[in-house]
Amino acid sequence: MDHNDNRPNKSRVELHAKDYHRRRQVWAWLISIVAVATVAAAAYSAYIYYRTKTAVDNTYDSNNQVQIKKGEFNGKKRFAVLLLGTDTGALDRTEKVGNTDTIILAVVNPQKKRYTLMSVPRDTMAQMVGAQQFQVEKINAAYGIGGAKMTMASVSQLINVPIKYYALVNMKGIMRLIRYVGGINVRPTLSFEYGGYIFKKNQLTHMGGGGALAYSRMRYDDPQGDYGRQKRQRQVITTLIKKAVSISTLTKLDSVLTSISGNVKTNLPFKALEEIALNYRSSTKNVKNDYLHGHNATIADASYQVQSTKELQRVSDFLRGELGLTLMPISNNEIYQNKRNTARGFDFSDPATQDYTIYQDYQEQNSQEEDDN
Repeated sequence: MDHNDNRPNKSRVELHAKDYHRRRQVWAWLISIVAVATVAAAAYSAYIYYRTKTAVDNTYDSNNQVQIKKGEFNGKKRFAVLLLGTDTGALDRTEKVGNTDTIILAVVNPQKKRYTLMSVPRDTMAQMVGAQQFQVEKINAAYGIGGAKMTMASVSQLINVPIKYYALVNMKGIMRLIRYVGGINVRPTLSFEYGGYIFKKNQLTHMGGGGALAYSRMRYDDPQGDYGRQKRQRQVITTLIKKAVSISTLTKLDSVLTSISGNVKTNLPFKALEEIALNYRSSTKNVKNDYLHGHNATIADASYQVQSTKELQRVSDFLRGELGLTLMPISNNEIYQNKRNTARGFDFSDPATQDYTIYQDYQEQNSQEEDDN
């Protein structure tokens, strides 16, 4: 028997030609879907990128731009940003500039995978660096007098730490940002009522924009006064940062930035912010909170916080260490004024409010010392 007689009339290829055709159609269909999805994803990413870049560009302060070196935000180098919060934009405030009631120097240290929030009390006595003539005011007045440039220069000279970058947000921006990340959960440090909101100590509380703003603004009912408020401000900022770097929030980044762009100013360009977001997420896992511990003083019938030479040096040494800088003794107006006042009886170990005098000859003395050198 010829086994060839059992062969089918058509070859296997011919028999399965229709199946192959169907499979090719299925694969072509799947590849088309993948291709379309890829193009759509790329287009959407480009759209998100464009929207995000446009929003950030609207916040950019070109008047205070600085040269950013290649690799400056590569995830390995440390950097500092001065965070400023103005009391405008909400709660019936109509001023366009306002004072910076929140002044916090944020230092990012990727080696230790942490960042530090160092608060500077709003009533801290400081020289207004860049003023036309010698001028000493509360540090929160620097922004109203000379903008971000004077604020950065004044804080920098106060604690002898270089500051190139800043980010400023008003009350409206804070409220919108918290609202767009879905609110934050905070355990209040004390019980109080403010602005129609009730807060209970240690009770985990979900706060929207208005609630978080009220929680961080109350001052006079806090036994610690402005220091207590600073603690609550750092608490809100820390919680907000953790929420902001979450995946769910990053997917809404364009909406978030677009909503707050009119209420934020920074001299960090889009590319720098992009690199920070990509390269420093591990540094947001741990935070160290601190603040300048001042003394109550009266200067020309006004209440101030005066920082001792020891305290200024402590903060300077810590921050310079976090930035990898050589430690240096501070020599500025505040040190000079402290020396003159302690010589005449001002006691930094006395918690009572004392009179403090500003000696106007600091610049003359400083110029003389520079000439002698």
